[in-house]
Amino acid sequence: MVSSTQPSIKTKPILEMQGITKTFHGFTALHDVNLTIYPGEVHALMGENGAGKSTLMKILAGAYIADAGEIRIDGQLVKMTDPGQARDLGIAIIYQELNLAPNLTVAENIFMGSELKKGATLIDEEGMRRQAAQVLENLDASFDAEDLVSKLSIAEQQQVEIARALKDRSRILVMDEPTAALSDRETEKLFEVVRRLRNEGIAIIYISHRMEEIYALADRVSVIRDGGYIGSLERREISADRLVEMMVGRPLQDLYEHKRRITPGSVVLEVTNLSDGRKVKSASFQLHAGEILGLAGLVGAGRTELARLIFGADRRTSGEIKLQGRSLNISEPTNAIEAGIAYVPEDRKNLGLLLEMSSGENITLNVLDREAKAGIINSKSLVSIVADAINNLAIRLASPSIRAMDLSGGNQQKLLLARWLAINPKVLLLDEPTRGVDIGAKSEIYRIMSDLAAQGVAILMISSELPEIVGMSDRVLVMRAGYLVGEVGGSTREAITQENIMAYATGAREVAKS
Repeated sequence: MVSSTQPSIKTKPILEMQGITKTFHGFTALHDVNLTIYPGEVHALMGENGAGKSTLMKILAGAYIADAGEIRIDGQLVKMTDPGQARDLGIAIIYQELNLAPNLTVAENIFMGSELKKGATLIDEEGMRRQAAQVLENLDASFDAEDLVSKLSIAEQQQVEIARALKDRSRILVMDEPTAALSDRETEKLFEVVRRLRNEGIAIIYISHRMEEIYALADRVSVIRDGGYIGSLERREISADRLVEMMVGRPLQDLYEHKRRITPGSVVLEVTNLSDGRKVKSASFQLHAGEILGLAGLVGAGRTELARLIFGADRRTSGEIKLQGRSLNISEPTNAIEAGIAYVPEDRKNLGLLLEMSSGENITLNVLDREAKAGIINSKSLVSIVADAINNLAIRLASPSIRAMDLSGGNQQKLLLARWLAINPKVLLLDEPTRGVDIGAKSEIYRIMSDLAAQGVAILMISSELPEIVGMSDRVLVMRAGYLVGEVGGSTREAITQENIMAYATGAREVAKS
């Protein structure tokens, strides 16, 4: 338990949740969780996916009823039984998946379910437009009450949700991963809105796993792990080290579990003068068995394009690819898969998973031909493959029949990994393997990578996170403007440090282009 003094806010708590416990079909989702929120503060709620954050907020919103515990608003005990009651008490939740009707106007969405009336039956459209316009003006919105929601950006649609909460005079606003689909500029605009609301005395519960957002906004942070309350920190106490240890249960320096190899294994993949004539220029390197080879570089350096050339997703104009000394003719991904090369793309939703299909179907997609005889699929074998993958990769899901789109980002990434591991690859190409996943899922993915390397799988890891590159790589190649311009670690005398990597990535240090 992490102790923390009360914040230096002179008011009484607006919300107290004490001893909240919730069980689903024998599974304890929350156990004795506490949360105290004050007016006019941004209170970050953190924890890895599956920790219980959403369950706690659904109890606050009246969507779930707690099995045990108390909820107090302004010191008064309340029994939250339905969303309408929560709304009447001034509680509003803006979910990651926005709940708007795109074919209606902004004003109609703001007043949906609570339309103003003229007399007994007529809707007061002018009154709704006028009141909606006032709320939008207070938010400094750049769109009008008459605009169709379908014409708005995601960031603007979020403002519509916030406007609805303000119209209802909400005093507690919960924001669940609000920047997940926003650009940097839109994120900063949202931050301005959040700060304005805080200054007006609204209590904001901000759910996020992005450390930079916590540093930018949070007055206090509370952490939940495995359904239990771990503790709270005030702003002056917040640090990456403390938050990671609270969320994962071990210090930040222990996050990267990979033990660097002293002696590399045999060469598994050899790339010579590979080029697409545009983004990749004459790249040559070797990848060894049991090695995690990091590929670093600034955005646009050609890292993803190099991986796609190796996998056959893009057409190469020159160069040779050898696997265990044998030259490969890779003209499409099927050729790479048959040779034992797997590729996990950075965009798992659009280029990796089939979101509408079940988790089990996603895992077995690449082995259907292998597990079929005379056109008949061995269902028993597929069930075993799925069960082993879920167990070995610690994929958190109630059933393999759950759709991929309904899983958290970390579990989606592990689902995609499971699909490629099912082919027993010799080479695994990982493009941004932990992008968009929480710290707990990152830790598990690092464990999986280390286990695979220990089993002899050769891994090429592309990452824009330098701490990840430094922590997980046996050796690092650096790309700039389509060329492999440097190498650190391995047999070189240069240490794997962020400084050495950036020196090559920015051109501050030059070597001969390969």
